Amino acid sequence: MKLLLALLACVALCAGSALPVVPGDNSHYVEGVSRYIWMPDQNDVPQLVDLEEPVDEVALAEARNGADNQYWLFTRRNPSARQIIVNGNANSVRNSNYNGARALKVIVHGWNNNGNSEVNTYVRDAFLVNGDHNVIVVDWNRLANGAYNNAVRGVPDVGRHLGNFLQWLINTGGGNWNRVHLVGFSLGAHIVGNAGRQVGGRPIRVTGLDPAGPQWGGNANALNRNSGVYVESIHTDGRALGIMDPISNADFYPNGGRSPQPGCGINNACAHGRSYQFFASSVRTNHFIGRQCRNLHEAELATCSGAQLRMGNSDLGKRGNGLFGLVTRANWPY
Repeated sequence: MKLLLALLACVALCAGSALPVVPGDNSHYVEGVSRYIWMPDQNDVPQLVDLEEPVDEVALAEARNGADNQYWLFTRRNPSARQIIVNGNANSVRNSNYNGARALKVIVHGWNNNGNSEVNTYVRDAFLVNGDHNVIVVDWNRLANGAYNNAVRGVPDVGRHLGNFLQWLINTGGGNWNRVHLVGFSLGAHIVGNAGRQVGGRPIRVTGLDPAGPQWGGNANALNRNSGVYVESIHTDGRALGIMDPISNADFYPNGGRSPQPGCGINNACAHGRSYQFFASSVRTNHFIGRQCRNLHEAELATCSGAQLRMGNSDLGKRGNGLFGLVTRANWPY
């Protein structure tokens, strides 16, 4: 028996350390075990990431983490032309279209993205169709476009800077935490988690869009239920680019929460990105209805039949607890 266990351990170790040779094929990947995973760059070209690569402390220090954040404001008066708000510069708020009487929506991109990446335009445009909001897009591209392990290490600092910025913005330009909704994609989900905890969990709502999985299982810096009054996650590439375990008040698993997602084929990048596409569609139409699941296995099979809760949307009064499954279509609006 001991010999069998040793053999199985050796097989797992070897499989976890084996160098995958087919670009984009993550069928080898075992969360928490595998050393290598394919991740998309900003052009969706697969890049092989070594999850055991040491953090480059010099590069991390040079990126200055959250001190490099930029905050781009969009409103219905400037739906596509950004206005840059500079932390600590009150005139940048006064001279902008920011209005403290409006709800504040904040969007944070993931690794190998920037302020112009698709996640931001999808979600920004949906929010501005939905209502006359202040929409802040956080650009943290300097750190996000470095090595993955460096970006992971920098996430807490980027989030803390964001939390401090939001506190300053509300103090300077007006606003109310009961009208603040933070939305983050992939690594950005963990950033908004840290931002929410930085301000004592006061944001009324926090949404994680397929929160990043590699390096985040059991990580104390991950998005969690203490990040806001109501925290929700939408899982679409679990056990690969996204985390599979429930980490929020309500965790949604459309189409089983894993690749393949309808219309994507065996494509982790496509499945990962479905999270923000689903969310943007839900903000516009609010048509996704989840059914509560008894456990994660049932969610993965998409056979849940419990109480209903709508996935996504922009309702600041939304509340719910548990795991929820649903099935979507393959094409927009899904």
